[in-house]
Amino acid sequence: MPEIVDRNIQQELNLKQLELTALLEITQAINKNLPEKALYKIYHFTLLAQLKINRLTLFVRDEAWECKVCFGTQTDFVKEELPKEIRQLREITKLSTLEVNKKWQDFEIAIPVIQDNRVLAFVLIGNIHPYYSSLGALSFIQTLSNILIVAMENHKMAKHRLAQEAMRNEIRIAREVQTMLFPKSLPNDKDVAVHASYIPHSTIGGDYYDYVKIDDDQLLLCVADVSGKGVPASLLMSNFQAGLRTILRQTSDLQTVVSELNYLIYRNAIAEKFITAFFGIYNRKTRELHYVNAGHNAPVLLYENNSYHLLNEGCTMLGIFEELPFMSVTKVLIPHKSTLMCYTDGLTEVFNKDEDEYGLENAIKFLQNSRYMNLQTLHREILNDIKEYNEAAGFSDDITLLSCRFK
Repeated sequence: MPEIVDRNIQQELNLKQLELTALLEITQAINKNLPEKALYKIYHFTLLAQLKINRLTLFVRDEAWECKVCFGTQTDFVKEELPKEIRQLREITKLSTLEVNKKWQDFEIAIPVIQDNRVLAFVLIGNIHPYYSSLGALSFIQTLSNILIVAMENHKMAKHRLAQEAMRNEIRIAREVQTMLFPKSLPNDKDVAVHASYIPHSTIGGDYYDYVKIDDDQLLLCVADVSGKGVPASLLMSNFQAGLRTILRQTSDLQTVVSELNYLIYRNAIAEKFITAFFGIYNRKTRELHYVNAGHNAPVLLYENNSYHLLNEGCTMLGIFEELPFMSVTKVLIPHKSTLMCYTDGLTEVFNKDEDEYGLENAIKFLQNSRYMNLQTLHREILNDIKEYNEAAGFSDDITLLSCRFK
């Protein structure tokens, strides 16, 4: 009898030694920050060599249940879907008590791996060594698997946090780039007053406005909208701005400016992006405005008598064709006390709770009723007006306004 007791004690000691060795190997592998595939391989060999587990499969829950480790079986469980009867388990269970397909009877025990009441994985083992017939020994396999899976979960979360931080940095840089694109100051002199407002819908929008003094007599006004949002839109818009200013240093011929910009966008746009834009060059001496509308929302030219003219002639949006199929540069004579309001579609494509659009008509009426306001107040009030109109919904796009009062 004492010999049997001694033998059992020795077996128990051997078992604990094997468990400690297995725990040490898994812990060292985790601390080395090895890739996921290498960790699963070490887990496989540790259970096989140290714990004498001859048949095992490990299913881990990612977006779906995936078999990450499988050995000692005739069936390739990588191609199998984990049965619902097993997915519902929350305790170590004998598979003989479950009604599952015969191929799953290769295994004797199902061990759930649980963290914070959430099942992360299932370990299925078969051909079990006598050492591992006790609940305590099976619990150790559960604990060892839990250490590995939770460590890998934490590693994924850390990588995700790093990726998010990198993305935040990219967005911050792109936002700074976008802010730098806007002109630092706008004129308010004896001839013209210019004011702009920009309300981004997301962290990085696709809208752009610009003012460029060409010479003492000529100035350019531009409003543009890139298809899409985010970093790609910001980068394309910075390319657009750099191209516009470079071309303007060489020529103020509007047809050449727009043609060259179109070619630039066509060559540099990614993911089928394009740009709608309005370009207007105003001559202070002649009071002539030459403009091209490249598929953009038609700016409103409001006259002193409250009549208006929509500036909608020009060409297609930029970046679709290598060469623009048609283009017209239109000349408009600007009377004294006229107001030009350029905008992006975020201003007019605003809907109330009944899904009625604010639309250009309401924007024109507001402009007519508020034409004597200074431009800063005018912008603030029209933005308040569309916010009230849109109170029960939410803006789905950026809003950009660029207005010019001709004195």
